[in-house]
Amino acid sequence: MHAFDLTPPSQAQRQALAAQLSDEERRVLLQHGTEAPFCGVFLDNKLDGVYTCRLCGLPLFRSSAKFDSGTGWPSFFAPYDPAHVKTIRDTSHGMVRTEIVCARCDSHLGHVFPDGPPPTHERHCLNSVSLAFTERGQRLPDPLQRGGAEAANAD
Repeated sequence: MHAFDLTPPSQAQRQALAAQLSDEERRVLLQHGTEAPFCGVFLDNKLDGVYTCRLCGLPLFRSSAKFDSGTGWPSFFAPYDPAHVKTIRDTSHGMVRTEIVCARCDSHLGHVFPDGPPPTHERHCLNSVSLAFTERGQRLPDPLQRGGAEAANAD
């Protein structure tokens, strides 16, 4: 596994990256929104590769950890690296949930639930608009232009 720089983007970098987002991506990633179920571009993606943060490019989940949860959102049983996602207690909408955000840029990804398959029994339920996908063998995105491990190939 590659070591990735988890230093948050500067305010200028964050503004430049946010300016490239669509209204829907901005609503979900930056304002903690949720896309409608069964409509996300990655729900039925079966390609081999790595799902990265749509805003900062940090690798978040491998396709090998993806499973069909039947919920209408792309679901994964384990992150690319546990250090790449942070959890936050979410008490919005009259319920208690565990929100997951990108550990580098704090973009909203979705929620994690304790009802996934073995070996972790976790279901990381994500918004497709929070993600980008890099097919195996292709160069990972490097929107922060940090080079080094950031420029590694998807494994």
